[in-house]
Amino acid sequence: MLQSRALVIVLILLLSTTLPEVHSKSIFERDRRDWLVIPDAIAAYIYETVNKMSPRVGQFLVDAAQTPVVVVTRNFLIRETTKLSILAEQLMEKIKNLWYTKVLGY
Repeated sequence: MLQSRALVIVLILLLSTTLPEVHSKSIFERDRRDWLVIPDAIAAYIYETVNKMSPRVGQFLVDAAQTPVVVVTRNFLIRETTKLSILAEQLMEKIKNLWYTKVLGY
């Protein structure tokens, strides 16, 4: 039992999700800056599967996902990946601009 609880906690920390946010996001939403959408969807699937088998363990997952450590870590990851995504978009725009002006001569 202790090993399964440790596994559940590790899964929660890896996937870092809070359940209400999972269902409000689309995996295939265009121009999405939040890179955690896919792990959120995986976590929601795991939660739904576990909750069907054992509602008590499902409630444990909900409680563990809403602990301050998980929430703070997830918010940090969202903030940093958003910054990286914006920088990547700016870099792509600069590369596209260079391509059009220097290579194609527009």
